Amino acid sequence: MDSPSHFFAYIARMKFIQRWGVMRSTQSENIQEHSLQAAILAHALAVISRDQFGGDVDPERVMALAVFHDASEVITGDLPSPIKHHDPDLSSAYGRIEVAARERLTAMLPEDLRPTYRPLLFGQDRPEHLRLVKAADKLCSYLKCLEELKSGNEEFTHARSAIEREIQALELPEVAWFIEHFVPSFSLTLDELNS
Repeated sequence: MDSPSHFFAYIARMKFIQRWGVMRSTQSENIQEHSLQAAILAHALAVISRDQFGGDVDPERVMALAVFHDASEVITGDLPSPIKHHDPDLSSAYGRIEVAARERLTAMLPEDLRPTYRPLLFGQDRPEHLRLVKAADKLCSYLKCLEELKSGNEEFTHARSAIEREIQALELPEVAWFIEHFVPSFSLTLDELNS
């Protein structure tokens, strides 16, 4: 009998990796929760791209890419963005660490499954798919800021402004469409949503 594969046991540990480590949050968030939300939003952006703007994208593929976009963090942990992107040398070194973590995860899979999962783990796909995953990732951060601010946590004021600028810089019409049609609801209470 072949030795067991540890791949999915590692993936299941995504729930132990906390996000927003250097910020006080009213609600904790782990990368498993984040990856589900990113997958839902990436799928929505792909559907909007296809159905509203005639984009040639595959929503299910975009969703799968988003599910695994932070999987390497089960090995590396979540390095906060202000640290990760502050110094180009540090950014480059962390990039190499992420690649090594993705290689390690890929190596945990049985050989015949690696060709399917490697592109998901490494984000190897069509540029238009990867742009939607990146946009969904940014939208998740933006929505987290809105939720924290709604709870009275001013810690996320600067992050909200910075992430808004990053989202605008993406210049993706499907993102603007999503923000216009869906984001206002995130500032409502449950009673307001139900009325």
